[in-house]
Amino acid sequence: MNENAAGSPVSTDPVDHPRTFASDNYSGAHPEVIKAVISANVGHAPAYGADPWTARFDAVVRERFGRDAVAYPVFNGTGANVLSLQAALPRWGAVICAKSAHINVDEGGAPEKVAGIKLLPLDTADGKLTPELVAREAWGWGDEHRAQPLAISISQSTEFGTCYTPDEVRALAEQAHAHGMALHMDGSRLGNAAAHLGCTLAEITSEAGVDVLSLGGTKNGLLGAEAVVVLRPAAAPGLEYLRKLNMQLGSKTRFVSAQLLALYEGELWQRSATHANAMAARLRRGIEQLAVGAGGGRIGLPYATESNVVFARLPAAATAGARERFHFYDWPGDPELVRLMCSFDTRPEDVDELVAAIAAHL
Repeated sequence: MNENAAGSPVSTDPVDHPRTFASDNYSGAHPEVIKAVISANVGHAPAYGADPWTARFDAVVRERFGRDAVAYPVFNGTGANVLSLQAALPRWGAVICAKSAHINVDEGGAPEKVAGIKLLPLDTADGKLTPELVAREAWGWGDEHRAQPLAISISQSTEFGTCYTPDEVRALAEQAHAHGMALHMDGSRLGNAAAHLGCTLAEITSEAGVDVLSLGGTKNGLLGAEAVVVLRPAAAPGLEYLRKLNMQLGSKTRFVSAQLLALYEGELWQRSATHANAMAARLRRGIEQLAVGAGGGRIGLPYATESNVVFARLPAAATAGARERFHFYDWPGDPELVRLMCSFDTRPEDVDELVAAIAAHL
C-alpha cells in the first residue's frame, strides 16, 4: 500500500485497478520499459540529452527512419506536435488537418496558443485527408489577408482508428511539396498502423515523404516519453532551441531516451502494437456476432478496425450495462457511438467479458 497526497492509502493490488477500454493511455508501463529505466538509473550521466542513452536512441532513429533523421526526445504527444509544427512553420503559417485531428480537438488549443499557428480543419469520412480534401484549403498563397497554408498534418493511425497506406501518405506528401508545404505526421499510434499495414516504420513515414514526425511512445507502453523526429532537416529548423523554449527538454533526458530505446531498438513496438490490434480485431468479431443475433439490430460498426480501437454504435441499455464493469468513452456528437480502446496488456478474457456484458443487455 502507498499513500496519496491526502494521506489515504493507495492500493497496489491489481484487483483494485481493473483493465478498461477507455484509452491506451490508461494502461501501465510495459515491464521491459520499467526494466530499462531501472538500468539507466546508474551513477551520473550528462544532463539535457548529452548522455549515452540519448546518443544511442538517435542512432536507432537513423537506423529506423534513414540517415538524415534527427530525434528530439520530449515528454508528451502534445509537446511533440506543437514543437513539430512550430519548427515547420513561420508565424504566419497555417496547418491543414482533419477536423477530428488530435491537434484540433484534444490539445486544449496548444497549437494556436503556444505555437501561434492557425489550424484549417476539414471534415472527413473516416479521419483521413485526401489530396482532394486538402485542395479545399490549399489556396491563398501571397494573400496577406489569409494565414498561409504551409503544412499538412495527418494522424497515423487516425483518431477513428483508420490507417493511411504508404501510397496515400505519398500522395499527400507530393501535394504538399508541390506547393512548398511540409507534411507532418502525428504518430502517437504509429506502431499500430505499421503493424496493421505490415510495413516498416520508414515505409509509412520517411520513405513516403513525411518531413517531420511526432513519434509515439506512451500509448504503446512507455511511462511518458515521445519524440520529435525530423526526417528532412530543412523542413523543421530550430528544434534544438524550441524544445527548451517550450519546456520539453528534460534535464534527466536519459530516462526518457531509455524508454524510447526499449521500445524501438528491438521489436517491442511491433509486438505490443500487434497484440493491441489483435485484441481490437477480436472485440470487433465479438460485436459483429452480436449484431446478427437476436436484439442486435441496433448495433453498428461505422469505421473499419485497422488498429487498436473499435467504434461501436450500441443501444443505450447495452452501453449502460457494459459500463457497470468496464470504463470506456462516448464519442462526442454521437449519442450512441462509443470508443473501445485496446492496449498492449489487454487480455482475450477482458475482450470476451466485455462482449458478454454487452450481450447481456441487448
